[in-house]
Amino acid sequence: MAMLRTTAAACGLAVLPFAPAFSDTAPPSVLTPPQAAAAAANTRQAAAAAANTRQAAAAAANTGLAAPAAANTGQAAPAAGTTEDIVVTAARLAKARSAIETRIGATVYTLSDKAILNQPGGEDIPLNQTLLQTPGVSQDSYGQIHLRNDHANIQYRIDGVILPEGISFFGQSLTSRFASSIDLITGSLPAQYGLVTTGIVDIQTKSGTFQPGGSIGLYGGSHGWIEPSAEYAGSFGHFNYYFAGDYTRNGIGIENPTRSYEPIHDDTQQGHGFGYVEDIIDPTSKITAIFGVYQGAFQIPDNPGQPTAFALGNRNYFNSSLLNESQTESNDYGILSYLKAQDDYSFQVSAFERYSRLAYTPDHVGDLLFYGLSQNAVRSDVAEGVQADGSYQLGQNHTLRFGLLFTGERATSSTSSDVFACLAADCSTVGTSRLHVTDGSGEDGFTYSAYLQDEWHVAPTLTLNYGLRYDVLNAYTDAEQLSPRVNVVWKPDASTTLHAGYSRYFTPPSLENISGQSVGKFAGTTGYPGGYTPASPPLDSRILPERSNYFDVGGEHVFLPGLKLGVDGYWKIARDLIDEGQFGAPIIESVFNYAHANVLGIEFTGTYDSGDFSAYGNLSIGREKASQLASQEFNFAPDDIAYIASHYIYTDHSQFYTASLGASYNLYGTHLNADAIYGTGLREDAGDVPNGGAVAPYFQLNLGATRRFETLFGGPFEVNAAILNVTDRIYEIRSGSGVGVFASQYGPRRAFYAGIRKFF
Repeated sequence: MAMLRTTAAACGLAVLPFAPAFSDTAPPSVLTPPQAAAAAANTRQAAAAAANTRQAAAAAANTGLAAPAAANTGQAAPAAGTTEDIVVTAARLAKARSAIETRIGATVYTLSDKAILNQPGGEDIPLNQTLLQTPGVSQDSYGQIHLRNDHANIQYRIDGVILPEGISFFGQSLTSRFASSIDLITGSLPAQYGLVTTGIVDIQTKSGTFQPGGSIGLYGGSHGWIEPSAEYAGSFGHFNYYFAGDYTRNGIGIENPTRSYEPIHDDTQQGHGFGYVEDIIDPTSKITAIFGVYQGAFQIPDNPGQPTAFALGNRNYFNSSLLNESQTESNDYGILSYLKAQDDYSFQVSAFERYSRLAYTPDHVGDLLFYGLSQNAVRSDVAEGVQADGSYQLGQNHTLRFGLLFTGERATSSTSSDVFACLAADCSTVGTSRLHVTDGSGEDGFTYSAYLQDEWHVAPTLTLNYGLRYDVLNAYTDAEQLSPRVNVVWKPDASTTLHAGYSRYFTPPSLENISGQSVGKFAGTTGYPGGYTPASPPLDSRILPERSNYFDVGGEHVFLPGLKLGVDGYWKIARDLIDEGQFGAPIIESVFNYAHANVLGIEFTGTYDSGDFSAYGNLSIGREKASQLASQEFNFAPDDIAYIASHYIYTDHSQFYTASLGASYNLYGTHLNADAIYGTGLREDAGDVPNGGAVAPYFQLNLGATRRFETLFGGPFEVNAAILNVTDRIYEIRSGSGVGVFASQYGPRRAFYAGIRKFF
């Protein structure tokens, strides 16, 4: 597998693996690379060739060779009549949509569809595991990932349209199956990117115009894993479509809390559905509709040999390997977009909606005996909004970009809890009869955003992008911020690109992860926060948006043909840093703030691509530290609050060294691939110091192979095999201690998988 690190510069386009690098100093009046303009006279022939094979069409879409620069050069756009005209128009409109976005000064890591397929397990593995191969991304329990040592704070987009965060916790509501490429955008972001800003994962969808055809496949292996899937894409006239779906069932839905090979009570069933429909209205405009569904059901794995702490009537024993806890999740979304690209301007307007729901079901007896709390918990969230982005060519040296974003959201939370009554003020002795407490809340939230920025070509080798972003939050609190952004890119020669930038960020906490729990309802019971009494209650300060200053500087250089090395350094100073943790038995994360925090680090990246061989390597060094809890204090013990108030501590998701590497080799038509991840370990408590220690370092190596047969046994079909954690290294992801950490989790043991896919 190959992954290419690029610094998006003046042309605003990301460079894809296995595709020629676009010029970083292209004139702002040119929508596509210079190669596209040179090929404009042959667009019909290029489109016809692209339509002949799926591979050629995909190449045309990625390189833009079939896309004339008619929109910004004054040339006549082709009439949307014949099939080849439709292909050309679709490619040009896709490039126009990409040109609305700018990534100048940001750091962009791109995974092409070939890179996704050439990883052990290919597109059948979850999206979070694919993203672990990008720089600065570290793994956590429950399938979470962290970028540059921030907790989550990753925004997902589909074809440039923001997808509001959902509540799903264990499962991945998005997959890489429908992606033609995936961009991870981080660093100092232009004004176009806001709210969630540590990283942007922008998934470019497959298209029936460029990648027609379909397939059915079956993937499975260890832990009873079985995963059938199907996809189909095509076009007729000016209409094109793509649909994909999969179903997964296995016995390791959540990380194992023990060192054993097979976890206890860990079955999962998950399903994804995705659809993309596009109608090219005329040579300058199109309308697209995207929808996705996700459903997941999880057993909560058991940890044998745990002692009980309470008694229910005369019963004070429960076999912890027989606990029966479960969680269901759903996340559904829809996007409707209209794109217009003509002369010197382009714009896209999108309406989106997302509904998500999470429900935790306890073991009503077991949870009471172990935790003194048995709680049914349900959270749901519906978000709707409108996003509008546009660009306008102002002379030869300036491109203005502007946009608006509005999101309205309704989050609800309800709990039904069984607890014990405290017989002493400090709850050192409790009753043995259950009490019932119900609680619920609902919150409306609204965000309003606007931005304006200018891409200024100061000189042929120097580009400056500067702008302002204004965000308003009306929810659990009212807040606003005007955020300046400035980035500069200098390309002294064809082999070297340098960049530096500053961004002011404003990040609201996720409304769906605010618990809304009424602590007072649990006064005098085992559901009340430990270490407190009703006479001396904990603080419950309101949750605040995070505000930060972000600095980023870096560069890359092509040392040899195919060999590119890069370095990127960053420093973030934050006020009211947003973090999340699991507090209590329900496996649901809740938001809280640190008053002060800083994040710093440096990333080293390298890629090599030569013929049948490609490789990449990434090393990140960094840390995040914070002090003084600023909200939701009732979730923390008094001693921890006192310590954090006067000390900077590592955040629980901070990992000092994070590395990933991989390689792919085409051996006579068989693609051999390998990837690996390394980390020095997430944080755990050390004595009286919260997050003062770290779990042991880990290393995981994965191997895979893929072979495509065009004619054998009625081909074409493809077979693949993968071995995950080849050395069967047993390592902890979490030890069960740390701020907001509730249980231990181990990394995956060695597993064998294989798949077959039939194309048609």
